[in-house]
Amino acid sequence: MARDWRWDPCISHRGDAVSGFIDDYFADTNRNVIVIAGAGFDPRACVISRKLAVAGAPLRGLFLQENRPDPSPELVSRAAKNIADLQTIVPNHALVPVDIFGSDLAVIGGRNVARALAGQNFDGVTDVVVDVSALSVGTSFPIIRLLVEYSQRGKGPPNLHLLVAHNPALDGAIKTIASDSPGYVHGFVGGLTLNKFAAAAKLWLPQLATGKRAALDRLYDFVSPHDTCPILPFPSMDPRIGDRLAEEFMVELDSAWSVDTRDIVYADERDPLDLYRTILRLDDLRKPVFSEVGGSRLVLSPLGSKVMALGALMAALERNLPVAYLEALGYDLDASVSDAPDSPHLVHIWLEGEVYPQPRPLLHT
Repeated sequence: MARDWRWDPCISHRGDAVSGFIDDYFADTNRNVIVIAGAGFDPRACVISRKLAVAGAPLRGLFLQENRPDPSPELVSRAAKNIADLQTIVPNHALVPVDIFGSDLAVIGGRNVARALAGQNFDGVTDVVVDVSALSVGTSFPIIRLLVEYSQRGKGPPNLHLLVAHNPALDGAIKTIASDSPGYVHGFVGGLTLNKFAAAAKLWLPQLATGKRAALDRLYDFVSPHDTCPILPFPSMDPRIGDRLAEEFMVELDSAWSVDTRDIVYADERDPLDLYRTILRLDDLRKPVFSEVGGSRLVLSPLGSKVMALGALMAALERNLPVAYLEALGYDLDASVSDAPDSPHLVHIWLEGEVYPQPRPLLHT
C-alpha cells in the first residue's frame, strides 16, 4: 500500500555525515543563513553555530535566552559563558530573552517565542537552521511549527533545517525541576478541545527518560488516556538504558498505566525518522479500528532525548497531534560536567526546502 507521508523519504544525515554536509552545503557564499539556537547553560549550545560559522556562508544568529525563576548561580555563570561564545562566533546576531513563566507561573514561553519569531525579517534568507540542542520542547516546537507554516504559505525561507548535538549522558546529567502545571505545547493542542474528538480513544505515547517519573505521572493524570504505549530507546548508545528505564518505571508499567509488554514501542535513539514512522504507522492502524466509535487520537509526550523528540515533532506536525508536556521550572547540573561536551552525535533533518519534489503531501490542520 502506498504511503502518503510528507517526510518519507526524508533528507537527513547522522554522525560524521552531518559535518560533511555542513562543510559542503553551507560553504556556498550565495546562501544567506539564519541560525536559531538556545543561549543557555547547556554545554552543547555553541556546537552547531561554530560549525556553521566555519563553513563560510553569510550567517546571522537569533539566540534565545530562556528565563526561568530563580536559576542557580552555577547555571547563570555557564549561560553567560555560552552567550559570550555565541556572540563571538556569530557577530551578526540578536539575543532575545524569553520568559518561560508569567508572574503567576503560567507557561507563556511558547507564545513569547512565537511572537519573537514573527518579528523577524526573512527577506533574502535562503536557509534557516534551528539548533534544538539547547532549546526546550516548549520553545523549539512552536518555533519549528511557525516556520513550517510560513513555508506552507510561501512566506518563509526556502529551506528549513533541524540540527541537534545529541549526548544521552549529558541529558541524564541535567536534572529537571518540573512545574506543577501540565498542558499542551503552544500550537500542539491537536484539536482535543473540539467536540468531534470528545469521544475519541486516546493513546498516550510518553518517551521514558531517567528522572522523569514524577513528571510523567502528572502527565498521565492530565491526559487521562484509554491506553498507554511507552517509548523506549532501542537501539541506543547505552545498550542497558532500556533495562534501567523499565526498572525505574516498573510500578507505572505494571499497575498505574497497565501496560502490556507487547505495547512498548522501541525507537532508534539516534534516528528521529524511526520514531516518526512508528507513530504514523500506529495512527494509520488505529483509524479504521476506532472510526465507528468516536475515532482515535494519539497524544505525544517527548520527555526523552532531543533526537527522539524531533521524531515526535515531525509526526505531530504531519497529523496535527497533541503534545502534552510539563514545562521545566528549573534545572540542575552537576558542577563537574565539562563545558565542552565529548564528541556529540550530530543529527540533521532537512525539513522543508528545494531538495523535495513538488507537490508534497499536505500537513493535516
